[in-house]
Amino acid sequence: MSEAPNAQLPKSVDPNRLAEQNTTLEGVIPLAGLVRFSEAVPGLPEGSECHVKLSFYMDSERRRLVSGEVSAPVILECQRCMNNMQTTLESRFDLGLVLNDEQAQRLPKALEPFPMEDYNADLWAMVEDELLLVLPPFPLHERQDCPASKELEALEPQQATEKPEAKKREDNPFSVLAGLKNTKH
Repeated sequence: MSEAPNAQLPKSVDPNRLAEQNTTLEGVIPLAGLVRFSEAVPGLPEGSECHVKLSFYMDSERRRLVSGEVSAPVILECQRCMNNMQTTLESRFDLGLVLNDEQAQRLPKALEPFPMEDYNADLWAMVEDELLLVLPPFPLHERQDCPASKELEALEPQQATEKPEAKKREDNPFSVLAGLKNTKH
């Protein structure tokens, strides 16, 4: 069973049933519906949607797992020039679906636990958590694309004109010792 790629994903599903049927869900979630994420970013493109692909399955130990991919356009504030920049956040993740802390502790280290309530999983919360985790702490334009690049060049001129070998000799901390070795006492 697979959803149409442009269909809206349901908020809540029975992940046990989906894992037993080895189901993949593919669709979109309107970013405006993810309140915590919307509040964490300076802006969202109008009508933007997060594209989601979630594969539910069971491993050899009958744990219910979900592997996912998310991609969402977002507007962040460049920390270099303080202007808005549009970028796409992307994430791939593997989660273990758990009902309690005991199950979460038994998961392999490669899996993050995702709590289910009464055998239901909130897909929108799952996607929102992943988007919050991939938000860059210091978003920056590419250096050549940043409006502040001229100011940066003035503060940090490119040192391409220097010969790297000459700079290497100057920076060698043992060059002082070499000078002492040649001095007679």
